[in-house]
Amino acid sequence: MRIAVFGIGYVGAVAAACLARDGHDVVAVDVNQAKVDALLAKQSPIVEPQLDTLIASAVDEGRLRGTTSAKDAIDSCDMSFVCVGTPARANGSLDTSYVERVCEDIGRALAERSGFHSVVVRSTILPNTMDSIVIPRLEAASGRRAGEDFGIAYYPEFLREGSAIADYDKPGAIVFGRRDQTTLDRLLDLHKQFPVQPQVLSLKAAEAIKYTNNAWHALKISFANEIGLICKSLDVDSHEVMNVLVSDTKLNISPAYLKPGYAFGGSCLPKDVKALRYRAGRQDVDTPILDGILEANENQIRKAFRMATASGHRRIGLIGLSFKPETDDLRYSPFVELAERLIGRGYKVRIFDPIVQPARLTGSNKAYLSEQLPHINDILMDDVHALVDESDVVVIGNRKEAEPVVAKLTERGVEVIDLVRVSADRVSDGAYQGLCW
Repeated sequence: MRIAVFGIGYVGAVAAACLARDGHDVVAVDVNQAKVDALLAKQSPIVEPQLDTLIASAVDEGRLRGTTSAKDAIDSCDMSFVCVGTPARANGSLDTSYVERVCEDIGRALAERSGFHSVVVRSTILPNTMDSIVIPRLEAASGRRAGEDFGIAYYPEFLREGSAIADYDKPGAIVFGRRDQTTLDRLLDLHKQFPVQPQVLSLKAAEAIKYTNNAWHALKISFANEIGLICKSLDVDSHEVMNVLVSDTKLNISPAYLKPGYAFGGSCLPKDVKALRYRAGRQDVDTPILDGILEANENQIRKAFRMATASGHRRIGLIGLSFKPETDDLRYSPFVELAERLIGRGYKVRIFDPIVQPARLTGSNKAYLSEQLPHINDILMDDVHALVDESDVVVIGNRKEAEPVVAKLTERGVEVIDLVRVSADRVSDGAYQGLCW
């Protein structure tokens, strides 16, 4: 394939060299003549292990050349990769000026080019940048329609400095944000030799994954550092602790806790985070990450309350009460907390949970319900269909029990606030509102 790479910086230089190594004809484009000259002299414009060797080999074999002319590159290529920088401004906002400038250059070149050319953005950009900035700039400069007259896609990069070539060759994930099938087919063909199956998303979702990845990595580092400070204050080897943490791939390194939804609860997570924070405080160790965990959890409860009461209806039904399905444990249940807040504000609340029923409970949970939550005990129902009939808003906290009545809720026009995502194909629309989707 003939490919133009715009921006001979970190991402662009690695992509251009690796694509040329893999047998494609590559034109590297940059407004900085010095970078182009360095590449033509078989020198890497950035410091990255093995990159000099790849560039020298590709230039010698005639598969990689450089230019400052966008028109020259577009005229001779079928696909362009936009890899220019998106630095932060002083106030923290994203500076997309380089992307805008390149899109205008590419657009002007497309206006004079025949045939279908695909523009693939790899620069890190916030969700909706493709729709609000990239595509309008390309269309205005070219006089053509994206997805029809030329192709468009977003392809986030996940390269680490110092191991970029290894990351390119053995990616953890490949993500394409698509608009047209031709460009997607070209990208799939370009990556057919990789062992990872590409994941095809919307443009916005593909833009979001890059930021989600980096925020997650930053959180992991900060979390490990905070645990390290706590462990040191208690004369514990934090590396031993974290080595055990990452060895558990069933829970700690898994998707088990990474599904957006409602707040956590139960007998372990809330009390243990609080206890760790308290002990760290006694050791004079600040815990901004642990503090933030509890604040973020409280934020989910506040959000659910606002959504449940937004319509102004006073009759609200809750499906689910225990902190998670298939258990009768009400300790620190965020659903109990939501019910308490609704009751406290004067809403007429009805609750259905198939396990949390007075006749079924035993031991401490039965005592807790009757002694600590008598007002909750009095509004429990034993029939989910009866709850639906008596509610104008239904809050779903138990997926299994809600599935049989979702259609009925929709037919009756009942407001639905889904905290658990009953079905993966449901997104917020009209009377149905998901908490995080």
